[in-house]
Amino acid sequence: MPSVVLPPIAHYVPASPTKEPYLSKADTYEGRVELAAQLRDAMHTHGFFYVINHGLTQAENERIFDIADVPFSAVSDEEKKAYVAKIKETGSWQGYKLKQYWHINAGVHDQIEHYNINNDVTRRQHPQAVRPLIPEIEAFVKFNHFNILHPLLRLFALGLELPEETFVNVHKFKPASETFDFGSVSILWSQPVASLQIMYPDGSWRNIKHIDNALVVNAGDALEFLSGGFYKGTIHRRGYTRLGIFYFALPDDDTKLVPFAESPVLQRVGIQRRWADADAPTSREWDGERTRAYGQSELKVREKGVEEEIINGVVVKHWN
Repeated sequence: MPSVVLPPIAHYVPASPTKEPYLSKADTYEGRVELAAQLRDAMHTHGFFYVINHGLTQAENERIFDIADVPFSAVSDEEKKAYVAKIKETGSWQGYKLKQYWHINAGVHDQIEHYNINNDVTRRQHPQAVRPLIPEIEAFVKFNHFNILHPLLRLFALGLELPEETFVNVHKFKPASETFDFGSVSILWSQPVASLQIMYPDGSWRNIKHIDNALVVNAGDALEFLSGGFYKGTIHRRGYTRLGIFYFALPDDDTKLVPFAESPVLQRVGIQRRWADADAPTSREWDGERTRAYGQSELKVREKGVEEEIINGVVVKHWN
């Protein structure tokens, strides 16, 4: 992070901890091979894992949470309206997603508020309180992309016995389409509150426990498609008030979401295709359709707490 004098902002005080470990040592090829085997099992079974020893200190972590709180605590409701994202109209997440934008069920709307920034942090103007912090935010974005995402993508490729750069080659750092959990990899900076839950293979919900200065990583739609269903997208839900920091990655816009069928692993275990290769959407097409539909389309109740919608011929489930 920058070593210059930083703009003073209020310190964000998180909720009390709930406490548990996972990963590091990707600097050598031997270490990556070992980690790839662990990651492959975690992603194939559960779709998520922890990352530790990623390179940011605890103090730098705390500074990032201070910054993340600014768009909510230091910007008035009136000013926020000038920076609202046009999610439904354009498929863009940039800016604020204010509370009650999504319809949940029976007239109930969500209580989630987001402030989303593109990889290109200059693509859109930001609220006044956020502007002095843009250099730090830009450095943090690049850190997530090159120091966390790319090493993980190499492990994903090794786990499928593909060349290490297979997934890196379709995740360039450039102004991206807007994304959410519909992309390939979601990186959550852990917070000391039991808010995120995932569904285990036995159908039970379990809390994702907090580890100081750790990351929680899960697969999104695109990685599941590219891996032929081998790396499974995590079924998850959230509750309780908390401040979250996420880095959502997605493949390059023109990447066709077809499995890497040359993978020896996929050739052994089989490939799950959601559509014929010729009909597969690009990353941009899928992300745009998911973004515009999210929280807006009509959902069909299939069982208690589970609703479905169909996007581009794919059944998408929602757990409420």
